[in-house]
Amino acid sequence: MKDSLDPRVQRLNIEDHPAGLTRKVPLDQFGTYEVFTQLKEDKPYQHEGIVHAPNADMAFIFAKEQYSRRMTCSGLFVVETRNVFVTDTTEDETNLYSLISDEFPKEGEAEEYEFFHLMKRGKQHQRVGSVEARNPQEALAMAKPAFIEEKPVYNVWVIKTSDILFSSDEDQIIWSTLPEKQFRDAIAYKAADKIKAFKESRA
Repeated sequence: MKDSLDPRVQRLNIEDHPAGLTRKVPLDQFGTYEVFTQLKEDKPYQHEGIVHAPNADMAFIFAKEQYSRRMTCSGLFVVETRNVFVTDTTEDETNLYSLISDEFPKEGEAEEYEFFHLMKRGKQHQRVGSVEARNPQEALAMAKPAFIEEKPVYNVWVIKTSDILFSSDEDQIIWSTLPEKQFRDAIAYKAADKIKAFKESRA
């Protein structure tokens, strides 16, 4: 090692630690799962955020508590972050699909892939549909004529449908009681009426 004026470099003792392989230390935290909700049956699924969980089932429970506890949903699903394929993000009015290559790998078995578009900066990705393809690259190329729009699409997420844990019809009960819990909303306390009554009593 060459002499260095930096005492931190001198303290490394690089010659005493030859290069070698070591086992990667396992992560000491839960993985992340992306959460999508559907507010009404005729509305598209929209990305809401992430949760940390040891598995998809627990991620679904955490997502329900965090993102739909105070609002009624018609559907919710989670997918592990590492299973989300993300494109580059375009600038200005450039439509991402105008940059997608028509060349793609030919290997793999045909499967269904879900597509989510970012149509406006600062907003969330929304589901636009699905295509059947052998791999994510082929799915993206096939989606080009299917989902290209006049408005620019800035970013696309591609997710294999089989990697997603969807809510089922039986899960609807977890949201069925929310409309009755008006005490969770500030409007239920009618603070304005109480303030008005107080002012009138003081007049």
